[in-house]
Amino acid sequence: MVHVERHRTAHIGWLRAAVLGANDGLISTSSLVVGVASAQAARGPVLLTALAGLVAGALSMAAGEYVSVSSQADTEQADLSRERGELATQPVAEHKELAAIYEGRGLTPSLAAEVATKLMVHDALGTHARDELGITEFSLARPLQAALASAASFAAGAALPLLVVLLLPLTAVVPATIGASLVLLAALGALAARLGGARPARGALRVTFWGAVAMGVTALIGRLFGTVV
Repeated sequence: MVHVERHRTAHIGWLRAAVLGANDGLISTSSLVVGVASAQAARGPVLLTALAGLVAGALSMAAGEYVSVSSQADTEQADLSRERGELATQPVAEHKELAAIYEGRGLTPSLAAEVATKLMVHDALGTHARDELGITEFSLARPLQAALASAASFAAGAALPLLVVLLLPLTAVVPATIGASLVLLAALGALAARLGGARPARGALRVTFWGAVAMGVTALIGRLFGTVV
């Protein structure tokens, strides 16, 4: 029987981007809606704010994530290219370096040298990437995947306040947006913590707290400026 293991680290790249995007989309767009709706009584500006926040935020998240992860990918490729060149020109030194790593992990010198020899015959670059550079298939940077995950999840999170503005009377927009956003933030925080192996209650609490702070501050600003206007 084949023993199949599923590790959370296999999903850490897209999971981080997706959770960050959804939380950001929900908090930032809800805060914008609450702030603008608190400042005046017309539906048009509130709706435009929600839509603009969704589109601009999704594109910004995608661009930022793509640039950030691309920088990581460039660094990884540069390190791999350098390692490839050293393997071609200094194989003995690279073998000693790899054996020293295994000795540091508890193997005897002779066994470490034997393991290094066999692994380098099997896949020299892959072995050095994993054991010397810490680069694995799971941790390898994927810019496009991260960008798409961030944009889609931001839009999904921002869709809630947009729907509230579209479907509910303007007088109910502020309390409905705050209430629905806090519930969804708690759910997202708990889900992210559970998928990552942490305690769901702690994840829900920290995300909900900062979401409440953001919406509370923007609501106060909106009322202050609305009163002045």
